[in-house]
Amino acid sequence: MMKKIFCSIVASTLLLGCSTNVEDYQNTSPKFELDTFFDGEVVAWGMIQDYSDKVTRRFCVEMTGTWKDAANGKSGVLDEYFYYDDGETDRRVWKLEKNNQGIYTGTAGDVDGDASGEAIGFAFNWKYDLNLNLGDTEYTFAMDDWMYQLDEYRLMNKTAMKKFGITVADITIFFDKEKPLRSCNK
Repeated sequence: MMKKIFCSIVASTLLLGCSTNVEDYQNTSPKFELDTFFDGEVVAWGMIQDYSDKVTRRFCVEMTGTWKDAANGKSGVLDEYFYYDDGETDRRVWKLEKNNQGIYTGTAGDVDGDASGEAIGFAFNWKYDLNLNLGDTEYTFAMDDWMYQLDEYRLMNKTAMKKFGITVADITIFFDKEKPLRSCNK
């Protein structure tokens, strides 16, 4: 029994010690800039997997980003329309700010507080608390978003959705902005 407990503690420590941070991508390219990639129209396809890796939902997102220069950085809006495979639709409008140190912050109607993130190299890490209505109850989940720019037109995203520090779902999204732009089949 003690051997099992010891092995669990060692495994947990190793996993926590190996966590990634955005500085790990310092020398990678292409250089990701949120306000450049999400400027104009972008379409994305994704899926949600539960704790057992079973795909529970698929979706498509059509989004438009607009940016303007502000006195000490940039401000923008990312307007997202979600189309789920079960017929549900949703909309999220992000209000985003980029300061002169390259740190992004954002708010949206279903986000609790401010989101924040930083891009280094080809990677971007975005963290926020998302409020979701499931049935008659609203839950708040911690979202740990990782975006990786593949080339000037494509981006991969992997998000860990957590409750009480435990990953309850993973979200994978593929973004494409190459012209001619595809659209979601409504």
